[in-house]
Amino acid sequence: MTFTENNADLGNLALPVGTTLDRYIMRRQTAFPYATGELSQLLRDMALASKIINREINRAGLMDITGSAGSGNIQGETQQKLDVVANIRFLRALKNGGEVCAIISEEDDDIICTGNRNAKYVVAIDPLDGSSNIDVNVSIGTIFSIYRRVTPVGTEATMADFLQGGDKQVAAGYILYGSSTILVLTTGDGVSGFTYDTSLGEYILSHPGLRQPADGQIFSCNDGNELDYPAYVQTYLKTCKQQRLTGRYIGSLVADFHRNLIKGGIYLYPPTVKSPNGKLRLLYECFPMAYIAEQAGGVATNGRKRLLDVEPTNLHQRSPLFIGSTEMIQALRSAEECLVADAVSVL
Repeated sequence: MTFTENNADLGNLALPVGTTLDRYIMRRQTAFPYATGELSQLLRDMALASKIINREINRAGLMDITGSAGSGNIQGETQQKLDVVANIRFLRALKNGGEVCAIISEEDDDIICTGNRNAKYVVAIDPLDGSSNIDVNVSIGTIFSIYRRVTPVGTEATMADFLQGGDKQVAAGYILYGSSTILVLTTGDGVSGFTYDTSLGEYILSHPGLRQPADGQIFSCNDGNELDYPAYVQTYLKTCKQQRLTGRYIGSLVADFHRNLIKGGIYLYPPTVKSPNGKLRLLYECFPMAYIAEQAGGVATNGRKRLLDVEPTNLHQRSPLFIGSTEMIQALRSAEECLVADAVSVL
């Protein structure tokens, strides 16, 4: 082997691994609205907890932590064992990190005060989205939303800190535990994705400047409930099928949203006869996803108005969700407008 060939091999072995999440946060800290370091540390705490959850998920079948935990959450849904584990891990990481004064979680009834009264941030979180998929080894995720508190530093957080509205988010993100684990994050200045390198124990920037295609070929909803959807949604879905668009639905908001973010598409979780206010939670599912969608060039609505304009009234408030590529959302709106026009003409 020649010296040149040997150097080429050494060069390949020494190629850069890319930008780590920590380095990305440090470099962009000056772009944060409040660049004092606390938000940077908070995001590191979220990343740490997600690494632990990734480990637990990957060995769940070997540790008897799949299946029901034998309890329910505030939503009346059966908690899976990994729901409970994920909730504990994230709460512990955020409490110990010291940058969060309070948390709301899908798995807990009320505000969880961390004891860090001098902390400047609050977090709303769904620790494990799509947990009904755990036992069948299908993609699941974590969704989170971060706000700067409005109550005085040094006091206990209150409902006011969490009911500020979606436009007040300072950061939002999700972690998808799938064929690879990816953390998608926005701090209000675009969207970036970081893939977890298990050999290094680091998130590496893999999807800088994520943008959702303006149009797509994928629609994602539970077709089994179609007859219970509003008429305009049924009309839109019929059009999708007539146009031979592709129906894809995993049953995990994170997984369905992520696919459509990358490839272009629309995710629909409409109101139904049984759930007229929708089923997804506004604060820790809809708001963070809407914030990410808009930062990536997409659109999010509850069917009546821009989702981030919805005024929250309680911690576990539910909402319909239509989110995705701009042209597909516009086609949905057009279906509704046509039905309204037809009804008026009949009158």
